[in-house]
Amino acid sequence: MGTQGHHSSISEDPDLTAGMERGKTLFNFPSYGSMNGNSTGDTCPTCRGTGRIPRGHEDQLVAVIPCNDVRLKPRRTKLYVCISMAVCLLLCCLILFFLFPRSITLTPVSVLSVMVYFTPDTVDMEVTNLINITNNNFVPVQIVEFNVQGLVTDIVVGKTKISNMTAIQSRSQKSYTIRVDLPIEDKGLNTYCKSSSIKIHTLFLELQMTMNISYLSHTEQLSMNTFEYIDCGTNSTIPHPVSR
Repeated sequence: MGTQGHHSSISEDPDLTAGMERGKTLFNFPSYGSMNGNSTGDTCPTCRGTGRIPRGHEDQLVAVIPCNDVRLKPRRTKLYVCISMAVCLLLCCLILFFLFPRSITLTPVSVLSVMVYFTPDTVDMEVTNLINITNNNFVPVQIVEFNVQGLVTDIVVGKTKISNMTAIQSRSQKSYTIRVDLPIEDKGLNTYCKSSSIKIHTLFLELQMTMNISYLSHTEQLSMNTFEYIDCGTNSTIPHPVSR
């Protein structure tokens, strides 16, 4: 009788029964870091091996993701990386194509007119030239300064400076009319130009043109030399081409 009563008191103890169940659960629960429960490892630092999270420590959870979790192996990773690299390469090529500096050409076209004025000591001439400026860039080009220097037989006879020229738009060509004042003071040339016995008073005029331009945050200087023939004995308004 006494033995049976003793066993009944043990089986009916609720605390002892709960402890035994918890022990069985912990025994069957795999160790921290183990997938099949056979390998040894440390206990979970969050639940301390109890399988329960203490109250007030929810913000200190540690997530353990198995190595075969699909989230660790995203699909089409190489495809996305290749597409991203291709897009970046295409953008770089487009930027280089549109912003790469291209040539700007200065082209003399013709002599429009030559006006001659005789004075007792000099021969004053106004030579009007037509030039073309071509912008091959995809950005506008600003003309900062334009200088023209006239030479006759290697002697500088006149200079002109123009600083109010407008900008040239992208991928376009613009024509400008340039007038150069050439006062000839050399006595031999004056006699040659004023002589009435000579029907054609031809002078070979050299024009040295220099243009300062600005585009894409940098400046450049273009230069061009032209050789043209003019008649210093009379006015001429018949355009004729020039040579470079």
